[in-house]
Amino acid sequence: MAASFDPSSSAARGRRGRPVGTVTRGTTNTNRLRRMDRWIAHTLGPALRSADRPPVAVDLGYGAAPWTAVELSGRLRTVRPDVRTVGIEIEPERVAAALPYAEPPLLTFRRGGFEVPLDGAERALLIRAANVLRQYEEGAVAAVWERLCGRLAPGGLLVEGTCDEIGRRHVWVALGPEGPRTVTFAARLGGLDRPSDLAERLPKALIHHNVPGRPVHAFLTDFDRAWSAAAPYGAFGARQRWVAACRALGGSWPLLDARGRWRQGEVTVPWSALAP
Repeated sequence: MAASFDPSSSAARGRRGRPVGTVTRGTTNTNRLRRMDRWIAHTLGPALRSADRPPVAVDLGYGAAPWTAVELSGRLRTVRPDVRTVGIEIEPERVAAALPYAEPPLLTFRRGGFEVPLDGAERALLIRAANVLRQYEEGAVAAVWERLCGRLAPGGLLVEGTCDEIGRRHVWVALGPEGPRTVTFAARLGGLDRPSDLAERLPKALIHHNVPGRPVHAFLTDFDRAWSAAAPYGAFGARQRWVAACRALGGSWPLLDARGRWRQGEVTVPWSALAP
């Protein structure tokens, strides 16, 4: 998306029939968001299962091909079979290209942007916005977050973050209607030299703050130190080394998950611990 987006402009406020935002590059690949999807299914599972009507999930800015929306729909349906996934894209040609993959009412596609157009007064239990804000100015992020959180149902979750092209490295922020809650780091552990390799995938709200004296830099520095100290566990595999590093890191940082998630190559901390 263009970096010149101004959340105070008339385009950002929205005009009748005009999506809010600008077109992304559209880069996408199958299985690119599998790590994020796996975490979403685990974290949002109780809310999905307890919803009193079919919940709505949104894949916002799915790109030039609909693979991420198709995959999100399938993964969430293993938790709640009647969940309805809506893929939203600002580019009409991308919506048209996605329509052959629709499975109404469980998977549909429509044109839109940050206004998140849904039917009537409907709100989303999940909005996933992966690799959408990366190309915006950092100053636009708070306004976009606020707007998207305003489209969440009670108990809903906005997941906004960045990953590499084939889904090996992710960092995302999870937000509720009240604002940011957590930051999750996730990686394919085979081939990971050190945890700070994930710095290049920090979301827009954090990536420019990975400098000495800022919390996210301190966190990644401590994580690298714990990873180095856990090198002997590498004899048992990268997963055991990651688990040992997370266990040590938890002595000085408020980690919100435990071994079960660490074994997936994840670690989650409160937003407040890393906020700029």
